[in-house]
Amino acid sequence: MTVEARQLFRLDNEVLAFRFTATISDRADTAPRERLTDPGRLELWLHASELAVPEVSPLEFQHALDLREAIYRAGLAAAVSRQPDPDDVALLNRTAAVGQSSPALDNGIAVWHLSPRAPVPDALGVLAADAIRVLGGPDRGRIKACEGPGCAGLFLDTSRGANRRWCSMNTCGNKVKKSRLADK
Repeated sequence: MTVEARQLFRLDNEVLAFRFTATISDRADTAPRERLTDPGRLELWLHASELAVPEVSPLEFQHALDLREAIYRAGLAAAVSRQPDPDDVALLNRTAAVGQSSPALDNGIAVWHLSPRAPVPDALGVLAADAIRVLGGPDRGRIKACEGPGCAGLFLDTSRGANRRWCSMNTCGNKVKKSRLADK
């Protein structure tokens, strides 16, 4: 992963699909920060997420943004025990079905093989399939939205007591704790 990718993107979420939704930060603020400002930024994020593609077209870029928002809305619905919007579900299902990627072991590491003819649809298919796995799997009830100020990022609460409040202790959790100390 390049230094640039680490500076631009939050890559600490264990759920790949939710990591993708974090390409907009501060969602609960009045001015969310878009990190995927152009196709080149999407290429960089995909590479950092081990879904390297050679080039993203403007149409593929728009489809990726649409997919990201469908994943976020469906995840937010799950976080409050609601059913996701049928249009979001349809987009997730279509995108997952189009992807022709395959998982593989490469030197003991799990990797995705994307087809040379359609690498971007394949990469987006991986993201959609990951979202479907989490949103429709046994841990669906553990999906939460971060309570950090302005964040609202999605995460899967795997804590023993299911009482995790922040997407990341290193970012949102520390901000809350620091603000509490400053108030004293």
